[in-house]
Amino acid sequence: MNRFGPLLGRGIERITASALGPYQTAVVRIGFAATWLLFLLRELPHRLELYGPDSPWNWDMAQRLIAENDAFTVLMWSDGRIWFEAVYALAVLSSALLMLGWRTRTMSVLFMIGVLSLQNRSIFMGDGGDNVIHLMATYLVFTRCGQVWSLDARRAARARVEPVEPVDLGRAAEPVDKVGPVLWWFLGLGLAVVTFMGELSGGWLMVFWGLWLAHGLWWAVGRRAPHGEARRLLDVIVKLAHNAALLVIMVEACLIYATAGWYKIQGSRWQDGTAVYYPLQLDYFSPWPALSDLLASHGLMVMLVTYGTVAVQVAFPFTLFNRRVKNVLLAAMIFEHAVIAVVLGLPFFSLAMIAADAVFLPTSFLRRVGGWTARARGALFSRFSRGAAVPGQRGADEEPARESTEHARVGFPS
Repeated sequence: MNRFGPLLGRGIERITASALGPYQTAVVRIGFAATWLLFLLRELPHRLELYGPDSPWNWDMAQRLIAENDAFTVLMWSDGRIWFEAVYALAVLSSALLMLGWRTRTMSVLFMIGVLSLQNRSIFMGDGGDNVIHLMATYLVFTRCGQVWSLDARRAARARVEPVEPVDLGRAAEPVDKVGPVLWWFLGLGLAVVTFMGELSGGWLMVFWGLWLAHGLWWAVGRRAPHGEARRLLDVIVKLAHNAALLVIMVEACLIYATAGWYKIQGSRWQDGTAVYYPLQLDYFSPWPALSDLLASHGLMVMLVTYGTVAVQVAFPFTLFNRRVKNVLLAAMIFEHAVIAVVLGLPFFSLAMIAADAVFLPTSFLRRVGGWTARARGALFSRFSRGAAVPGQRGADEEPARESTEHARVGFPS
């Protein structure tokens, strides 16, 4: 029993002292926000038929269904065209800003609202990837997904290097954040109006008011006592929430593959090795008929892909205990989803699954990718601008902020 005491202590210290997986959560944030944004932009000409007033699943039918399952969607607050366009525009804007990492705490909530509102309005629109986005949009709210590769990280790095005049000799100097408080008050006013009109009730009312109050409390404590006991306690709670949400994301990805693999094992077409052949014969899943016919004409290839898909999906959750095997299967699954995107014409399903897979990517690999991207971006920008480099820019893009100063100096919660 004494042997497990130090291990348990180190484990508790680790999950309370730092927000784990900064690069992984950043990739998940960018991946899902980009996937949803690209989907919304592609369906922009068809938005009214998919989720709006012209949808075959009309407003009355959606209202009756939501009255039974209590799903959340702000599109049920009004059946007007203007309201729908406003919600759709909010979904596009929040996706773009979350992808860039601007005020990630706020944008993650607005991103979740946009995803749930549109998907719950017309539940029959989607290809499977929408279910993954639906779940991950909720989990991202509880993560600190803007620690690296975000505008928030860049703003925090600049705040650490730029001199700031002290306001009070008794406490640390902090940069004045004007955008955060205005955004917080504006959203609070909107939430109050919606609550007064009776559009929100029950659990969702508590969730949104709780998030709004938690963000305000974080900022207030940070301004009054950035290094006090209350701030340290809140910091521990935030890190615990982040690490718990990160664990849920990982477990969710494993469950998706495990259930898919075990259900495939029970199917006769997967057992005889011919399951992949049939989708290749459907016009809906054949954007490149010549390519589909070429693959379907090779029986050995069809059999290998069929059995290989089942083996990879069933085995993946068990390979997490071996890093090398996990990385090999992870690369195989990402390649498989890339092939599905091209051959079967399911790009957004594949992008959503690749974004979910990214939570398991090694930190060393992600850091190298970040370095390559930063150098490529620097080389590109140097051709158009010869201005001086911004202090702290490199650190904001490549290194997570130090835990001891990251939140105390950023200012208002974003």
